[in-house]
Amino acid sequence: MAGEVPAEHEIALHGHRVSYTEAGRGRRRAVLLVHGLAGSSETWAPVIAPLGRYVHVLAPDMLGHGRSDAPHSGDYSLGGFATGLRDLLVALDVDRVTVVGHSFGGGVAMQFAHQFPEFTERLVLVSSGGLGHDLTLALRAASLPGTELVLRSAASLTPRWVRRTVHRVAHAVGSAPGSDLDGVYTAWESFADRGTRSAFVQTVRGALEPSGQRLDGAERLHLLTEVPVLLVGGGRDRVIPLEHTKAAHARLPGSRLEIFEQAGHFPHAEQPQRFAALLRDFVDTTVPAPGDRQALRRRILGTSLERPVADEIAL
Repeated sequence: MAGEVPAEHEIALHGHRVSYTEAGRGRRRAVLLVHGLAGSSETWAPVIAPLGRYVHVLAPDMLGHGRSDAPHSGDYSLGGFATGLRDLLVALDVDRVTVVGHSFGGGVAMQFAHQFPEFTERLVLVSSGGLGHDLTLALRAASLPGTELVLRSAASLTPRWVRRTVHRVAHAVGSAPGSDLDGVYTAWESFADRGTRSAFVQTVRGALEPSGQRLDGAERLHLLTEVPVLLVGGGRDRVIPLEHTKAAHARLPGSRLEIFEQAGHFPHAEQPQRFAALLRDFVDTTVPAPGDRQALRRRILGTSLERPVADEIAL
């Protein structure tokens, strides 16, 4: 099937160019892959083709990332990113998806599931942010004043050959998982673009603070009780504590937990065949969440709907 081969596309949404990679077009079930902070759809490249043999895959570059536009006045909040994903699905006439979020993209994926349950069949969180306060020192420092100036200086004063050399040496030393080093290098390269730097800083200031993550999605995990949830973590993750993922699993009865013991922050990139098979099995063996208003109301109220609203709310 020709649609299995990943293809890059662009679409204009609200006057801004949005880039996305697609595979498996025409297949009945759809999967939406959401990248992390300072990343792009490239993080999913190893799994797009394998997944495209079974499902319709969409991997967009969110605004301010990758090949998509980075408007200075863009909405770089979790809600803004989630709405942008919804608009892309509407534009492409995709009714419902299994939404898969990595790192910061996990927070976006949770926000998407909360805001747009009618579009959400399942939720997969990979080394997800938004499940606890702790965070690596480098990302916490990025929320401090002057970050954009520091990034601009680092990008302009460090020649590309130096960045490449540092990247190769770090791989040779092997002090961290290779995919983690690749992720840092990709982010470093992207900061050479002024719009990307600005979008990064605006995003960070909305989601992080010097002490850690500003938003804690764990407080709203009860809204996912009727949504099939798969949690994936790397045993060597130095960015997001694995304990956050384990704690979320404990708070979500019926959720599925998979730990890639030898992987770092990018388990899907380090072990793509395993990840693709895991995701396919999860889609094949779970029933899509009900996307109706009554199901959402049950989750919000945390109670049955046997009683009328007047009985549940004291006036």
